[in-house]
Amino acid sequence: METHHIEAKYPLSFREEDARTLGEHLRLRHNVELVGMKRVGISNFLRFFLYHQDIVSKYINHGEKHLFIPIDLNNLVEIDLFPFWILTFKRLADKVERSDVPPKVKKDIAVRFLETIQSRDAFLAIESLRKSISEVVREGVMPTFFFIRFDRLASAITVEFFRNLIALQEETGHKLSYVFTSFRALDEIAPEVFERKLLSVFSHPMYVKPAKRADMEIIFDTLEEKYNISPSKSLREKLLDLVGGHVQYLQLSLIVLNQRGKVEKVEPENLFETISADERVILQSEEIWESLNSDERKVLLKVIGSEALEKRDRSGGSYLWGTGIVGQDNVIFSSLFKGYVEGLKNKEPDIEKVDLTKKEKQLYDFLLASKNEVCEREQIIERVWPEVEELGVSDWTIDRLVARLRMKLKIQKSKYTIVTVKTRGYKLTS
Repeated sequence: METHHIEAKYPLSFREEDARTLGEHLRLRHNVELVGMKRVGISNFLRFFLYHQDIVSKYINHGEKHLFIPIDLNNLVEIDLFPFWILTFKRLADKVERSDVPPKVKKDIAVRFLETIQSRDAFLAIESLRKSISEVVREGVMPTFFFIRFDRLASAITVEFFRNLIALQEETGHKLSYVFTSFRALDEIAPEVFERKLLSVFSHPMYVKPAKRADMEIIFDTLEEKYNISPSKSLREKLLDLVGGHVQYLQLSLIVLNQRGKVEKVEPENLFETISADERVILQSEEIWESLNSDERKVLLKVIGSEALEKRDRSGGSYLWGTGIVGQDNVIFSSLFKGYVEGLKNKEPDIEKVDLTKKEKQLYDFLLASKNEVCEREQIIERVWPEVEELGVSDWTIDRLVARLRMKLKIQKSKYTIVTVKTRGYKLTS
């Protein structure tokens, strides 16, 4: 059992309701769409579920063996189906190698994977994967693929791809299950492929809402030492109120406190101003806002403005309640996000703001130092977000920062322009 993840040491009561629901789905060999707002903590919950040694016995097991295979699609450099199948096959081979299946099975799968890599044939990749999964199932093992950040694959998904997913399950007598994590349901990220009437018999949507207070206390306790902070009880309580069960908000806030605490003392009464003004937090709020469609934004503004809601508002804004952006009594999940949205009403046009922010300046300096050379996304994260690199920086965040810098360079009539290098990164040219 892998235990190098900090979440593996969480108490078994962590997100108990979510763990119980997901566990029951997997016991019944259902497919699951794990949906939540951007960066709310799905990955945090999944690392707990995947790596805690007692999860299977507590929430799933009736005597059978289970093999969890996480496939993090953030690791896909090229957003295409062949790299997807290769990554999936690789993760299966790695997990099987560390499992207790017979040596012959391990060898068979390793050989098939090597042959697939050498051939670079998509059909062979799927066929070899099918044989390998079937071999695992014949050993009495129930495999589950966890496709993390499945929405990254949206532009590449085809009807044939969907058929292949179904065929793999049918080959195993439906002993193979899938878990798709995304900020949207499957029929929303690829409606031309995943029709809801088809999904009704293929998968079960499950919303992951902001964590409850007790769960956030658990996360906070594990991060306190990591970020070298020892806040007072009042500051701790205020911070947990502020982030509203959103894991990325909590982690970013702790980073801010760690950095600000070195130069000045942060008091509970000025905590909101300190955290909400940080550019990283603003980008997180903006990412959530941008993930909403126009109808959802209108409904959210009505909720924040305490306006009366019509029946169609509840229907058009169902995602807001489903994901917990809007909670009981129409309360917004976090005052950080609520403050950001309220600020949009009085926001000055971006065209008036030509001075570079701290992150924009860091990005510009990096691109300038590597002028006319491609700056890979991973390099940009290392240089611009070193303090949050381990948390993961989303594609959206990088693209948004680049877009803002590109716009400001244009307004400033700079001789430089930023060129997008597809699937790789960006470069500065004159």
